[in-house]
Amino acid sequence: MDVKNRGSSVSEFLLLGLSRRPQQQQLLFMLFLSMYLATVLGNLLILLAISMDSRLHIPMYFFLSNLSFVDICFSSTIVPKMLANHMLGSQTISFSACLTQMYFVFMFVDIDNFLLAVMAYDRFVAVCHPLHYSAKMTHQLCALLVTGSWVIAILNVLLHTLLMARLSFCADNTIPHFFCDVTPLLKLSCSDTRINQMMILTEGALIMITPFICILVSYILITCTVLRVPSTKGRWKAFSTCGSHLAVVSLFYGTIIGVYFNPLSSHSSEKDTTATVMYTVVTPMLNPFIYSLRNRDMIRALGKVVGRKIFSVQ
Repeated sequence: MDVKNRGSSVSEFLLLGLSRRPQQQQLLFMLFLSMYLATVLGNLLILLAISMDSRLHIPMYFFLSNLSFVDICFSSTIVPKMLANHMLGSQTISFSACLTQMYFVFMFVDIDNFLLAVMAYDRFVAVCHPLHYSAKMTHQLCALLVTGSWVIAILNVLLHTLLMARLSFCADNTIPHFFCDVTPLLKLSCSDTRINQMMILTEGALIMITPFICILVSYILITCTVLRVPSTKGRWKAFSTCGSHLAVVSLFYGTIIGVYFNPLSSHSSEKDTTATVMYTVVTPMLNPFIYSLRNRDMIRALGKVVGRKIFSVQ
């Protein structure tokens, strides 16, 4: 399907990036390169540790490994293109490539969204129903939850991408952003975008808010259970783990809701860009630290992975 010829006279867009000042561009290039390498390395180490340690072959780490894989793909959809544009001195991206990037970005956002909810449900079962954990969290259920997350995300984002492909882009092709985001594209369109906005605020909001509500309910039930634990040390340990998860959940959902679920007229490119940096670059980089490096089992498994690498080099 030739998307370009069907609805648009614009063959390419210009991604302005994060700054137009040369000195700031150099600094941002080094910063984003470092953050991207940290994201890939940190999440790869998590994947290696989980795959190599049989004690981590349980539902919690199965979901964590999927989250790490998705975070690598998520960052790789955005950051390498931005870095390549800086190195090549080019800001262009073709219309079809722009839609493709938008599709994969929001597909991985949706999967992240579902995985956070699945991980919260896993912790709910572990804390509130520990004696039935093995019976409830079977391998079949875990595989079904992850597969369902992928299928729903793929179909949901396909709908929004097809709606975007039907729009016309007639004159201005400058995107004041570092990737092809929905809001800047809707602002550039010379077509009627009311259907797109309505679908984002209804179906899109349903897809994002439903898992968020599941997370809140899970943690309310977890909190009620933990408060009944007589040991202060046990309560603190449980709340510490929940706090880490909720910190990432708040960062992830707070920025997304602030960017995408407000009227189009209330958006500004500066605020939207800052918010999207948080959930597209910062959150995937922090996830390995927040979810894993405070976990003794994970630290032990990572130590074995790093130890084996050093030993093999020697």
